[in-house]
Amino acid sequence: MNNSKLETINYSLYYGNYRALKEINIKIPENKVTALIGPSGCGKSTFLRSFNRMNDLIAGVRTEGKVLIDGEDILKTDPVALRQNVGMVFQKPNPFPKSIFDNVAYGPRVTGLKDRQKLEEIVEQSLRSAALWDEVKDNLGKSGLDLSGGQQQRLCIARALAVEPTVILMDEPAASLDPIATLKIEDLIHELSVNYTIVIVTHNMQQAGRVSDYTAFFYTDETRTGQLVEFDETKTIFTNPHDRRTEDYITGRFG
Repeated sequence: MNNSKLETINYSLYYGNYRALKEINIKIPENKVTALIGPSGCGKSTFLRSFNRMNDLIAGVRTEGKVLIDGEDILKTDPVALRQNVGMVFQKPNPFPKSIFDNVAYGPRVTGLKDRQKLEEIVEQSLRSAALWDEVKDNLGKSGLDLSGGQQQRLCIARALAVEPTVILMDEPAASLDPIATLKIEDLIHELSVNYTIVIVTHNMQQAGRVSDYTAFFYTDETRTGQLVEFDETKTIFTNPHDRRTEDYITGRFG
């Protein structure tokens, strides 16, 4: 396996007294796409949000163990700086009620960039990287809310890229999109993985098979606690899983 970019060591997460994730150990490789799969309620999204401390925003959350990025414990880093390095794309596109330009320029402006020419360069590069530039370059003043669902999702990806992260987290990024828009997002994920470490939650087995290099299968025990059952190269998980529960889930016997 390549160098690990993200790692958890004996990582558990609690909502109050309820343990949502139990002792997860994983090393996610750099500049690859890792898919998190498993039945609803098994903790995939909670685990995904652990890498940019989004769970910190929920009352009563506490964690045990370690979450590392490039070997650094993220609990000891500034959350704002962390979220610049670890971009997030949600299930439902959530552009700001601003122009396309201002959506993408938002992050750089928050970090203090005022140079208009530099902002224009960042906006163009980010939209190009998100495969959206050719569709919007003549209408950058148009509201991001006026774009189609697939375009809005690519705009959100461009917005995440504008602050130069090294990791992109995607929580079912194509769940609300039609098949054509979904295909564009999948193609984009493949292109971005050359330069970014991508972790994607998906309920779509075919999508996991198409876009990911590695797959982690999560499952819950009888107490509804999410656990990592198996993690390997995607082709191994899908053709020769080591755990019967993984095989049963992938073949549709449950979940």
